[in-house]
Amino acid sequence: MSIKEKIRFIDLFAGIGGIRKGFELACEARGILTECVFTSEIKTYAVDVLKQNHPGEVISGDITQIATSQIPDFDILLAGFPCQAFSAAGKRLGFEDTRGTLFFEVARILREKQPLGFILENVEGLVNHDREKPTDKVGRTLSTILETLDDLGYKVSWRVLNAKNFGVPQDRKRIYIVGTKAKEPNLEKFKHTKKALKSVLEQGLPVSDSSFVKLVLSHYTIDELYGKSIKDKRGGDNNIHSWDIEYKGAVSAQQKELLNIMLKERRKKKWAEEYGIDWMDGMPLTLKHIKSFCNFKDLKPMLDDLVKKGYLKMEYPKKKVENKRIQDKSLPKGYNIVAGKMSFEINKVLDPKDIAPTLVAMDMQHLFVVDGNGLRTLTLREGLRLFGYPDTYKLDTTLENGYDLLGNTVVVPVIQAVADRLLDCIL
Repeated sequence: MSIKEKIRFIDLFAGIGGIRKGFELACEARGILTECVFTSEIKTYAVDVLKQNHPGEVISGDITQIATSQIPDFDILLAGFPCQAFSAAGKRLGFEDTRGTLFFEVARILREKQPLGFILENVEGLVNHDREKPTDKVGRTLSTILETLDDLGYKVSWRVLNAKNFGVPQDRKRIYIVGTKAKEPNLEKFKHTKKALKSVLEQGLPVSDSSFVKLVLSHYTIDELYGKSIKDKRGGDNNIHSWDIEYKGAVSAQQKELLNIMLKERRKKKWAEEYGIDWMDGMPLTLKHIKSFCNFKDLKPMLDDLVKKGYLKMEYPKKKVENKRIQDKSLPKGYNIVAGKMSFEINKVLDPKDIAPTLVAMDMQHLFVVDGNGLRTLTLREGLRLFGYPDTYKLDTTLENGYDLLGNTVVVPVIQAVADRLLDCIL
């Protein structure tokens, strides 16, 4: 059977099979049969999901323990390989530079099997990883990868693409590296399709009745919550702070005003100059500092009350020592906001008319959506849709494991579009 009729492929670092799914859909659209002849994945609950969607298939484990001779011959290699630092990156040793990294597993299989082509996916940060100068287009890690693939006889293209342009309501940038023996794939001028979050949301599901959610809803209407983040790190109209919902205790209108002013003031570089230290984003401010921009009556009692309730803390400014920040106890203590990105049960309430931020495993449980008159977390089905998986795809696992798997998966329609460009080169 010719390549135009059937393509054999392998799936490395498979996760829940997103790269495979996108590739299969691209082939199916052209009437080409596909056969996955080898899959490697080590995470047990990811393997469970792969078996749910591909019953009867054997899933191999750690690719570093599998000899190339054990892998059947194939036409296309698919891999969402984890990014690691290359110990010798930048020394122009090509294949040898990649030893000790998981990309080496991709390289050694390509070298020994010499398939027609490959699709690799990774985080956007790979582009600048280990960059020598800020003006460099790419870092030494990506340069080493591209050099290695070139040395192995492949004509390679790479590009950072954003899922939001491929009919998926998620802002997710990833690098796609594609190569074939025949010619360099064209990764330019993809047709853009936009969708809003509401296109993937389910309705009428149970909502949260936690004390935190009840507290938020006691201060804000549903309509006021769309697109709002809940954190004490930044100001702005799109942020709700702990003092806005009186999370740590009652706060007067004047205290709220004071906290909002301090949130902005603490980020000004002039305070570091007064302390005589390197500026850090979020300086503690002394009573004298605060009096210079805020002349509220009973200022110190107000501040001390906010410390007692936990909205503020007293701390020393930090100085930089060998690229680390340590408290300088020779300087006076100041008042600072008790800030933290993941401080609260809700990190953000998503706006159904907008798109989701980049979904990350540890953050997903803190993203909420409106359902009727209440709030709830994303379902796993909604999660799959946010990565462009068809509704027939199975993800029967715990919510915690499901979020972890989704946060590390790929966007299927982007893979499909990229795979289509690869097929243009080999058919």
